[in-house]
Amino acid sequence: MLDQNWREEVVIIAVPTAASVSDANRYRPPALTGLADLLDRQVRDHPHARALVVTEARAHLSYHALAALVEDVTGRLGGTGLRRGDAIGLVCANTAEFVVALLGATRAGLVVAPIDPTLPASQMSARIGAVGARAILLGPPAAGDAPVAQADVPSWNLRVDISPAGTATVELETGGPVVPPVRGARHDLSADDALVLFTAGTTDQAKMVPLTHANVAASVRDICATYELGPDDATVAVMPFFHSHGLFAALLASLASGGCVLLPGQGRFSADTFWDDMRAAAATWFTAVPAVHETLLDRSAVEYPGPQVVPVKFVRSCGAPLNTATQRALERTLGAPLLSVYGMTESAHQVTSEPLPQQGPLKHGSVGRSTGVDLRVVDDHGHPCPPGTQGEVWVHGPTVTRGYLADPGGTAQSFPDGWFHTADLGFLDEDGYLFLTGRIASLINRGGEKISPEYVEDILAGCPGVAEAAVFAIPDAVHGHRVGAAVVVEREGEGVGPEQILQYCRQRLSAFEVPDRLEVVAALPHTAEGGLDRRAVDALYAH
Repeated sequence: MLDQNWREEVVIIAVPTAASVSDANRYRPPALTGLADLLDRQVRDHPHARALVVTEARAHLSYHALAALVEDVTGRLGGTGLRRGDAIGLVCANTAEFVVALLGATRAGLVVAPIDPTLPASQMSARIGAVGARAILLGPPAAGDAPVAQADVPSWNLRVDISPAGTATVELETGGPVVPPVRGARHDLSADDALVLFTAGTTDQAKMVPLTHANVAASVRDICATYELGPDDATVAVMPFFHSHGLFAALLASLASGGCVLLPGQGRFSADTFWDDMRAAAATWFTAVPAVHETLLDRSAVEYPGPQVVPVKFVRSCGAPLNTATQRALERTLGAPLLSVYGMTESAHQVTSEPLPQQGPLKHGSVGRSTGVDLRVVDDHGHPCPPGTQGEVWVHGPTVTRGYLADPGGTAQSFPDGWFHTADLGFLDEDGYLFLTGRIASLINRGGEKISPEYVEDILAGCPGVAEAAVFAIPDAVHGHRVGAAVVVEREGEGVGPEQILQYCRQRLSAFEVPDRLEVVAALPHTAEGGLDRRAVDALYAH
């Protein structure tokens, strides 16, 4: 059983419960087989509905216009010498070019590997080589970013132009049909595959995750069904599309359900324009990591226009633990539920989610129930744990990848029996809600006591005046490790010092869990996806 004093809080909040489809019991998720037919139903049934809102002018691109651009790119790629099942890189910010390139290439039978456009040349080349990409589709960088580093394979520039009259055209400079020899993981791919995504981390740590069209279709259907997304819904793209969070939850689920996605004019999230973007899109929801939610909450007193101007139905949080104090504060501010989600690249993003209010209660501190996968929490012997007992989280189902590309050892370790062994720790309650308690690899061993840094971080973040916290292991000759912490304080909490924070911890943590060393810092490092960068934290403070 858990020895930590965990507490679940069941919350019923007064929010509008009207979903995109008037009768929730009749909701049917979109029927699709993968990325190749993602737009087909909308082009048939709602060709003139908004699919995208793009550029700083916030031009509207209909499903009919988007499909025409996609078909154009599909045709042009057909003359390059690429064959079905070949890998192609996609290096682009969150712009119309990304969407057109992704859908055009997959419709041509290619396997697309989206790559962070801000990577340095060495990491860019390493990822392109590892996946065996035979060319790169190159879109414009985000505002303020340097031009994309040159890679070792042909880079084909793709540009979408939308005239003031609303007509859209695409230019694709392929430079002829010559392609380089096959390298990397190409022979592990087939025409059944749609994507290769890189897990978060540095180049030497990131793993390549192949996802089939069937994986994609199952994930998109599950996300749409969880939130009952439909043609009346719209969102603003906050998270980058080269990671599964932004790609599946914001972009693909919206397009599959006939909704609309606004792509910020800068090509990436900007807190300065976010609420104007939400209003321009008539957005009904959005999804982000906790760091973004914290930023929006901090600025809400001045910038948030109010629920009458932007009446969102729900907000979604994924990518890192969400502090319950932040969750409650945002729900009060927005007048809408903030739903915590558990997802990962290996499962084509979403695994669990808190439900919409009309579908079940919110339990603050949990990440909700399974949304289409089989979920287990097991002990060290692989036996299912009783409710309330901590163990490793295992996942199995139609969204889960078959393994890692070019990494048989990693595949054997993480997928030994068809189940993905996540290395996440957690427990299920009596209602099947999952509560995450940490990562196996990040446990701190202090004199034989196992300490979850995520749990201590959650306690620290609940201290008045603390905005964010990072907990790490400090090597110690006697105990093996001691517990260290770095915290960021809110502006109004600048008078809060280490001793006040530690006193708060002593009242809520076991003695061995209380940080031995705590320092207040200006900021903490984050990954490209918005989560806490633990390797960088260790390098900065764990000494």
